[in-house]
Amino acid sequence: MSDKKTPVRIDDPAPRSASGDIEAFVRQARAIGAVAGKGQGRLVLALDATMSRQPTWDLACSLQAEMFDAVGKAGGLEVQLIYFRGLDECRASGFVTDTAGLKRLMSSIECRGGHTQIGKVLSHALKETAREKVNALVYIGDAMEEKIDDLSVKAGNLGLHGVPVFVFQEGHDPAAESAFKEIARLSKGAWFRFDRNAAATLAKLLSAVAVFATGGLKALEARGRPEDRLMIEHLRGSRSQ
Repeated sequence: MSDKKTPVRIDDPAPRSASGDIEAFVRQARAIGAVAGKGQGRLVLALDATMSRQPTWDLACSLQAEMFDAVGKAGGLEVQLIYFRGLDECRASGFVTDTAGLKRLMSSIECRGGHTQIGKVLSHALKETAREKVNALVYIGDAMEEKIDDLSVKAGNLGLHGVPVFVFQEGHDPAAESAFKEIARLSKGAWFRFDRNAAATLAKLLSAVAVFATGGLKALEARGRPEDRLMIEHLRGSRSQ
């Protein structure tokens, strides 16, 4: 992961939104301001770029690009981008604090047919946190085509290593929803819906994830915004199960 610009390969044994929705999101993202965190944090952002996401990819790209602006305002937060698509293609960037290059990379990604590779994403996060602590994994996708038992083991291991998975689901696939919620629960993370109705609130939630990644629950409690309280509720709920 030494190359911070070119993504490296990872190997491991709804309708479109109206322009007003995106504009509302952009306004909210710009209004976030600096998030209150303490110390250095590392966040992994993983994207499903398979063909099933093509119908909403323009919306997703707009929102995901703005996410970098949201988390980029967190002092000391390093972000890594992972995406998978096509025939066994799964790539990761290095960890960077200046997310402009990652925004350009993400905007250039095209969806390609293929199966999900969530297991590789979870395994990669485990390997990264073994090298240096990863504070949170954000995953955005709409489908799950793998064995849930295998994913559950990896999600549970992430939970044991203190790496919560924050899953943002596009669409309403019931099988994916069940799997995503289990991944969030076992990793002690949280699950949220990612769709056109999320445009006005998604930046706030990602800001809360950034706060958590840099300062934990105490930082969320200290800032105390509605999205922080919502995130705390989700996190404490997953930890009590």
